Amino acid sequence: MEKVKQPTRETIVLDERGMLDLPFLILTVLLVAVGVIMMFSASYARAYFKTGNSTTYFARQGGFAVAGIGIMWLISRINYQIWRSLSVPIMAGSIFLLLLVPFVGEEEGGAVRWIVLFGINFQPSEIAKLAVVLCFSAMISVFKDRMRTFRYGVAPFVAILGVIAGLLFLEPHLSATIIILATGAALMFLGGTRGRWFALGIGAAVLVVVLYLNFQGYASDRITAWRDPFSDPSDNGYQILQSLYAIGSGGLMGLGFGKGRQKYLYLPEEHNDYIFSIVCEELGFVGAALIILMFVLLIVRGYWIAMHARDRFGMLVTAGLTTLLLMQVFLNIGVVTNFLPATGISLPFFSYGGTALLIQLVEMGIILNVSRSNKQNMI
Repeated sequence: MEKVKQPTRETIVLDERGMLDLPFLILTVLLVAVGVIMMFSASYARAYFKTGNSTTYFARQGGFAVAGIGIMWLISRINYQIWRSLSVPIMAGSIFLLLLVPFVGEEEGGAVRWIVLFGINFQPSEIAKLAVVLCFSAMISVFKDRMRTFRYGVAPFVAILGVIAGLLFLEPHLSATIIILATGAALMFLGGTRGRWFALGIGAAVLVVVLYLNFQGYASDRITAWRDPFSDPSDNGYQILQSLYAIGSGGLMGLGFGKGRQKYLYLPEEHNDYIFSIVCEELGFVGAALIILMFVLLIVRGYWIAMHARDRFGMLVTAGLTTLLLMQVFLNIGVVTNFLPATGISLPFFSYGGTALLIQLVEMGIILNVSRSNKQNMI
C-alpha cells in the first residue's frame, strides 16, 4: 500500500479569519484614546478663541477617531492581498492629487500643502505615503531576485520617488519628503537592492539638502533657529522656545491634566505639530515617557508581525507601514524637543487632523489583517 504523505507546516492553508494581534490592537486603540483626550486639553483655549466653543476641535477629532476605529476594524477583515491590485491606482491617484496642490492648494504657514475636495480638507502627501508602501511592496514581490539589478531594483523605484519628491518640493514639504524617501529606501533594502546604490543615494540626498538650504530662505532660517533659538526669540526662534518652556515647566510629574499654560495662545500649533510639548507640560516626564513607551511597543509589535507574515507582500507592507509610523513619531518628538530642525510633521494619533487620523487607522487596519494570517496561527 502506498504511504500517504502527511501535510507539513508549510503546506497548511491559513485561515483568513484568524485572530487579530491583540497587543497591536490594544496599543493602537489606547494611543488613539489618549491622543484625543490630550488634543482636547491642548486645543480648548484656541478653539474658544477662534470659534467661541472650546470643544469644537475635540468634537471633530473625536468623531474621526470613532469612525477611524470602525474603519480600522473593517479593513482588518478585508484580505490584505487586495491592496496588491489597488497599489497602482492608489499611486496614480496620489500623484494626481499632488499635481493639483500648486493650482488649487491652500496656503498655511508659508507652504501650500492642503487641498479641499468635496468639502474635505487634507494633505495629498498623507495618501502618497501609503501609496509608496503599497506600490513598492507589490513591485518588490513581483521582481523578487531581480531586485539586485539596476533595471528592476533601482530604476523604477528611484523614478517614482523622484516624481513624488519633486512635487513635494513645490509645496514645499520637507518632512513628508524625508519620510517618503526613508520609507521607500527601507523597502528597497528589505527587497534586496544592492548596498552600493544606497551609498550613492545618501550622497545625492546630502547634496540636495545643501542646495535646498541655500536656495530656500525659510529653511535656512529654521536651521538658524534650531542651532540658536535665542538669536531671534520673537520670530524664528519663538515657537521652539515656547515648546521648550512647556517641556521644562512640566518637570517630573507635570502640572496636571488641563493645567498647562503654554496652550493659552503662547505656543503656536499647540494642538497640532507641537501637541507633545503640552503632553510634557501637563503629564511631565513620567507621562511623556509612558506615551513614548507605548509608541515603541506598537512599533516593535509591528515589526514582529512583519517577521511572521506568511508571504513577502504581507511582510513588506507591514514593515513599510511600521517604518512610516516610526519615522513620523521620531521626527515629531525630535522637532518639539529641538533635537531636530522644525519640519512641520504631526504626531500620529495625537495631532489635530481628521483625515490624517483616518489614513493612519487604515494603515493600522492593514497591519491587523496581516496579523490574522501570520505564521503563529499555523497548527
